[in-house]
Amino acid sequence: MHFTLYSRGYCHLCQDMLDALNAFQTPERPFTVDVIDVDADEALVARFDELVPVLFAGLDQPELCHYFLDENAVRRALAAQNPV
Repeated sequence: MHFTLYSRGYCHLCQDMLDALNAFQTPERPFTVDVIDVDADEALVARFDELVPVLFAGLDQPELCHYFLDENAVRRALAAQNPV
């Protein structure tokens, strides 16, 4: 499983979302997270600017959440990727 988090370096909400997401990590359900700084790319600033943090489980999928972690959306994404 892989997540992408669009973020900013100085954003406390971004760090809070990353910390909350990482709390879902278990040996049975491992995942990786790419943290992308939107300020490094003008196109990303134009797309996400004030929405950060924004979390995706797949870039071809709709966003899972923004501003705050939607724990239910993360659980659904993990369950879809790793059915029990």
